Amino acid sequence: MAGGPSLEQAELFPSGKGGYHTYRIPALLVTKQGTVLAFCEGRKNSASDHGDIDLVLKRSTDGGQTWSDMQIIADDGDHTMGNPCPVVDQSNNTIWLPLCRDNRRILVMKSTDDGRTWSKPADITKEAMDPAWYWVGTGPGHGIQLRSGRLLIPCWADATAHLGEIQFSFVFYSDDSGATWQKGPALDQDASDECEAVELVDGSLYMNMRSRGGKKQRAYSWSKDGGQSWSTVGFDPRLPEPSCQGSIIRLTNTPLFRKSRILLACPASPDARDHLTLRVSYDECRTWPVSKVLFSGPAAYSDLAVTADGEILCLYEADNYERVALARFNIEWLTNGKDRLAQN
Repeated sequence: MAGGPSLEQAELFPSGKGGYHTYRIPALLVTKQGTVLAFCEGRKNSASDHGDIDLVLKRSTDGGQTWSDMQIIADDGDHTMGNPCPVVDQSNNTIWLPLCRDNRRILVMKSTDDGRTWSKPADITKEAMDPAWYWVGTGPGHGIQLRSGRLLIPCWADATAHLGEIQFSFVFYSDDSGATWQKGPALDQDASDECEAVELVDGSLYMNMRSRGGKKQRAYSWSKDGGQSWSTVGFDPRLPEPSCQGSIIRLTNTPLFRKSRILLACPASPDARDHLTLRVSYDECRTWPVSKVLFSGPAAYSDLAVTADGEILCLYEADNYERVALARFNIEWLTNGKDRLAQN
């Protein structure tokens, strides 16, 4: 991008094209080699959350400027293969892709060639999910790797057989580079569901979540032990939402970039899925003093990623699920020129 504030937008997955009725549930990842991977669900016959749904992928090797043809990476006939939540292991560049089959089983795929090819899905339900839970969803969005090396996957699950009746957030994680996985505890029942997490400079975790119960405020929780336990779920009145998935990611930390910057994306209207808004925190998610609307029309799920040179990517659902679009922008655009990246 040129110097100064910059924003570029592109249509990445137009619904009705490529053999799919609707594309939904975006997830983004930047690999260790700098390749951008854009995942979403290809819903074959309708916009329904259930049915013949495949996971599809596009790759970009130039920071999101141009993209490969769409690739189908998970297809199980009439079953739902959804809720992508990728994470990259920085120690060996293996990309892990947790996903769900019919929202009843947790599967994981991996790529060891920068996302070009993928292993067959392996079922890790017994490791990653309590058998007392009835329904489950990985992410959706992206997982994170902690400084300890732990791979952490944010999730939601249902406590009853009636889908959507009583839900909660949880995580599962691996401490051996994906060889085995173990589940964390359920957070407060019926307070939150779809979620993403970020590691803070002091090593603690902040999870930002879709709220439940008509709160119309983003939910949050903190962990001081790498996701093995979580604080009581709170609700932030400074972060209005209509109850929708959102995304969170670190842009910079201190001292290398002089400032800590964490980004949050979610629809900011309490009454409708619109006004997709980007926010910036400079104090490790305690306040969000900067906000800017990325897309004022109908917009729902999104995922954030950051390229090696500090460009920000947001893959999001737009115009009542008619397309999954990609925005590329910098911190100058987000802050109207008041902030820019500078290393010490």
